Amino acid sequence: MNYLAHVHLARHSGEAMVGAFLGDFLRPQEAAHLGPQVVLEMLVHRHVDRFTDTHPRIRALRRLCQPQHRLLARVSLDVLLDHVLARHWSRYTQEPLGAVADRFYAALASMHASLPQELVDVAGRMRRQDWLRSYTHADSVDAAVGRLAQRLSRNGDRLIASLHELRAHAKAVDEAFHAFYPELLASTASRRATLQAEAALGNPAMPPA
Repeated sequence: MNYLAHVHLARHSGEAMVGAFLGDFLRPQEAAHLGPQVVLEMLVHRHVDRFTDTHPRIRALRRLCQPQHRLLARVSLDVLLDHVLARHWSRYTQEPLGAVADRFYAALASMHASLPQELVDVAGRMRRQDWLRSYTHADSVDAAVGRLAQRLSRNGDRLIASLHELRAHAKAVDEAFHAFYPELLASTASRRATLQAEAALGNPAMPPA
C-alpha cells in the first residue's frame, strides 16, 4: 500500500500517521527521538507491507501483468490501490478524507524540526501538492507513477506499462481491493495490539509507552 492507505490505517492519532508515513524513509531506531507511538507505527508499516505483498489477491493482480512487468507492478499497484481507497473512502471510515489529510499534514509539520532536511523537503512537497487528496484523481496516479519511474535508473517504462496493464483490469482491481482491505484492517489492528502489549512488557525492540 502507498501513503494514503498507511495514513488511513494509522488515523487514530497524528503521531501514528507520521510514523506510518516515515516507515518508507527511516528505520525505527532512527526515529526513537520522535516518541514510542511513531516507532510503533513504523513497525506496523512493515507489517502492512508484508501482509500486502504476500496476500493471494494482491499476488493474483500482479499476475495480470506481463511477466516482465510483474516485479515493478508491486509499485504501480500500491499507488493504484490508494486510488481505489480514495474513491471509496466513505466505505471504510466516517471521517472525511480531507479532514484526515489536514490532520496528517499538521502533525507532520509539527515534527519538521526533528526530521532530516530531505524528509522536510518531501513533506513540504506532499503538503503543497496535497498528495493524499490527489489520490481521488486518475491523472494524479499517472503523475505519481511517472515520478517513481523517473527515479529508477532503468526500466521506468516497465513501471508505467504495468500501470496501464492493471488499469485494463479495473473491475478486477476494485473487487480484489474490497475483498483484501477488510482483512488488512483486521490484521493491522491485531499486529498493533501485539506490539503495544510487547512494549508494555518491556520488549527491547520497542521504546516504553
